[in-house]
Amino acid sequence: MLVLAAPALAQESGLLDIRAQLSPRRYTTLSAELGAKIERLPIKEGERFREGQILVSMECSVHRANLEKARAALVAAEKTSAVNKKLHEMNAGGALEAEVAAAEAQKARAEVEAGRAVLAKCQVAAPFPGRVAELKVREQQFVQPGNPMMEIIDDSVLEVEFLAPSKWLSWMKPGSPFQIAVDETGRTYPAKVARLGARVDPVSQSVKVVGEITGTHAELLAGMSGKIQMAPGAP
Repeated sequence: MLVLAAPALAQESGLLDIRAQLSPRRYTTLSAELGAKIERLPIKEGERFREGQILVSMECSVHRANLEKARAALVAAEKTSAVNKKLHEMNAGGALEAEVAAAEAQKARAEVEAGRAVLAKCQVAAPFPGRVAELKVREQQFVQPGNPMMEIIDDSVLEVEFLAPSKWLSWMKPGSPFQIAVDETGRTYPAKVARLGARVDPVSQSVKVVGEITGTHAELLAGMSGKIQMAPGAP
């Protein structure tokens, strides 16, 4: 992501220009939560996806079989518990046997829930809508728990990150308008301050500012950079 440098200020037509970079509103790296072979990667680099859409499917036949085994054990345990309970109610069986059988049934239920939890990790769903920024694995590749699989970003709202002189805090606030001239497109876009940094750098006497591009511009991509144009004292 953006490595911010102290603002280099230059006077141009009454405006102060500061370098800035566009960044996605949300981004994350999806990692494997279990050891398995990747079966399908339905979304390719650069493609868009919906929230909840499956991004990675793993081959989990062993985990699926373990779940079926746990379910069968649960059926047997519940039947045994029911029989022992009935015998105890008829004074034909001891309380201890009924309690032990009930405990075994509860243990079997826990095994089923654990199996379901593991099987759920065989498919990785998108935590938010966005795009695939980078694929780090391929289909048929075996991954271990913790291995990064892909980087995803939410670029529905592009943020503008830059460092401003700390003396601007006397007038700059959330909602303050500015413009960014993007190098890659050669165009200037309206934006506004979204939030201000929590502290001032005492060496550079600067503060981090995060803004948002106003409107939707399909040509803009995360990682593009340009110059901020903001007039001191802008409302």
